[in-house]
Amino acid sequence: MTDFLAAAVQLTSGRDPEVNFNAAEEQIDLAARRGAELVGLPENFAFMGDDERRLELAPSLAEQCSRFLVTMARRYQVVLLGGGFPVPVGDGNSTLNRAELVDRDGQILGRYDKIHLFDVDLPDGNTYRESETVTPGDALPPVVDVPEMCRLGVSICYDVRFPEVYRHLASAGADLLMIPAAFTAFTGKDHWQVLLQARAIENTAYVLAPAQTGLHYGRRQSHGHAMVIDPWGTVLADAGVQPGAAIAPVNVSHLGRVREQMPSLRHRQPALF
Repeated sequence: MTDFLAAAVQLTSGRDPEVNFNAAEEQIDLAARRGAELVGLPENFAFMGDDERRLELAPSLAEQCSRFLVTMARRYQVVLLGGGFPVPVGDGNSTLNRAELVDRDGQILGRYDKIHLFDVDLPDGNTYRESETVTPGDALPPVVDVPEMCRLGVSICYDVRFPEVYRHLASAGADLLMIPAAFTAFTGKDHWQVLLQARAIENTAYVLAPAQTGLHYGRRQSHGHAMVIDPWGTVLADAGVQPGAAIAPVNVSHLGRVREQMPSLRHRQPALF
């Protein structure tokens, strides 16, 4: 591992992919100019709209997203995570929700298809049925060893409520947990930050959490507050509620000190669980 700057991008994506791609590139450019070497885009960075339109766009959008990530990583010389985009499956009535990690040379280092789907009725009157048009992935999230950087564990949004995901990533050697999201405004105000801090603390790992923010369409509103959090649970950067980025250093020696001071990963009792 070496020290580097990490950026969690925050967007207000909508129904027009071209507008969304332009907004994402602007934030990647700004982050790279500030010295970020690892940049994460949020879930649904290329499209936030109704399910019917997403299914219609998915065949072309999947290819566009992959090409966009490769082009941006090369152009700005960053390791880039596309935090979630639709990839068609089956008869066209469903998609995967896929994250891709790309290196500076445009090589795809890892892919992850979201395994936990958001089917929830919220007290604010909003109902979410992600499983109606999204097929869950069938593989555990990966840990990717990025040369001259660190080992990155990849997840997506609702996964953050399932601590076993992050224990798996930590057990597989993750130094930094990537949690791109489009967290709802209603749940985000109470749960977003505390869940991110918990995942950092219990796994003594950095957390990079890109986020969607603001009103996207209809009543669909996201919480914002993209964050970078250190292994002690300290919030190093918070993007607030406007489009932008949370940028902070990932420090190798600090990670090592925290893991020595709080050696909980070494104290696990996996034989009993």
